[in-house]
Amino acid sequence: MAASNFGLDDHIAGRLARFAVELRTADIPQAVWTKSVHHIVDGIGLAFASHHFPYAAPALNGISAIGGGGEATVIGSKLRLSPRDAALANAYLLHGLDFDDTHPASIVHPTVASFPAALAVAETQNATWGELIAAYVAGMETCIRLGQSVSGGFHHAGFHATGLLSHFSSAVVAGRLFGLSPEQIVGAQGIAASTSAGVQVFLENGAWTKRLHPGWGAMSGITAAQLMRHGFLAPQRAYEGRFGFFETHVQQHLADVDFESITAGLGERYAMLDTAIKPYPVCHFIHGAAEAALQLHAELGQTPDIERVTCELPAATLPIVAEPAAAKAVPRSDYEGKFSAQYVVATCLLRGRFGLAELDADSLSDPRTLALTPRITCVLEENTAFPKHFSGAVTVQLRSGTTYTRRIPVNLGSGERALSRDDIIAKFQGTAGVVLPASRVGRLLDALLSAQRDTPVRKIAELLKG
Repeated sequence: MAASNFGLDDHIAGRLARFAVELRTADIPQAVWTKSVHHIVDGIGLAFASHHFPYAAPALNGISAIGGGGEATVIGSKLRLSPRDAALANAYLLHGLDFDDTHPASIVHPTVASFPAALAVAETQNATWGELIAAYVAGMETCIRLGQSVSGGFHHAGFHATGLLSHFSSAVVAGRLFGLSPEQIVGAQGIAASTSAGVQVFLENGAWTKRLHPGWGAMSGITAAQLMRHGFLAPQRAYEGRFGFFETHVQQHLADVDFESITAGLGERYAMLDTAIKPYPVCHFIHGAAEAALQLHAELGQTPDIERVTCELPAATLPIVAEPAAAKAVPRSDYEGKFSAQYVVATCLLRGRFGLAELDADSLSDPRTLALTPRITCVLEENTAFPKHFSGAVTVQLRSGTTYTRRIPVNLGSGERALSRDDIIAKFQGTAGVVLPASRVGRLLDALLSAQRDTPVRKIAELLKG
């Protein structure tokens, strides 16, 4: 255990640790419980769907070759791995399609940063579903609150926020499920400050490393909790200490970090309630523009005679989804496609939809789409509510000179436009249904949506195998 120079309330890690340990399953508000179940259902559906795509098998083969056998389930697979390796694999599958939930203000995918560690440790510790949910909630609050304190500062510094923060949330999740003391969970966060990483160089060629980031965090978080369980001496002030996490990772943006907001109202106000489930399998930064383009398609029809298109996006998102314009106009992979505003908007305008099929090889090379993408100009959007919402606007000028504009201030799935229970069920049917028969999809939904606080996690995990 770390030597104690500070009280738990003297630093951020201590307050987060106390919250994680003291959160009782019975005290979780019903809205938070329901939200947790819906987001876990969404993530599990995505993990199943990932098995349909070529990025899944190489990663799972590599992970199993390194890790060998174990007791923890890999969703949609016959593999049984150690908790660390299963969490790595499951996080890779959950995040593989980049179709998983996002907290707009923190710009983090919180379920993939919290659930894989929760599932792996809860299963091997023979925990209940209620205990898993409590740990998941503690992890969600940890990564979301850390993320929103920097106002996009991680992305400005070239980091992938989920890749960074999943180390801390997973450490808190694992610490809670291992029964660690608050002081030990402080130390687990201190260790996570040394492992936290994830750079955005994947944007250059659509590499698979982004998919790996949250799993690396899950693996590291479980490792950190186990080290503390066995008496490791760890840093205490992971976040605000000299050369700590924020000083090293946001650097010139350090003055912009709102340290007080991280634990303000902790246990009274649940930041996770603002998390959005995606309706489209593309980077969340593009969702407002995608919806605007879909609305324009509904008005203009299947064969609009388009001269040019202007796509308005929040300034902070332009370097990620719109630049360099020449490369974004010709995506070479599904990952490049979902991070290209030009490709997504063109596809929505021409097809009137954007689902998983719009990321296959035939769609990415569609001549009609690729003829339109170079005529799409992405510009700064004024008066946006970003990062609270992922807004966007699209203006189409026809060859006749007529222009049409649609503006989306609050993206579908966010805030008052959150997806309903029926929407989430329909999405699960579409994602898990890529690889599973409808009968099994139905049984999975029934089990996940009806699980009680005392349901053994091992009973749920048995249903998730391939």
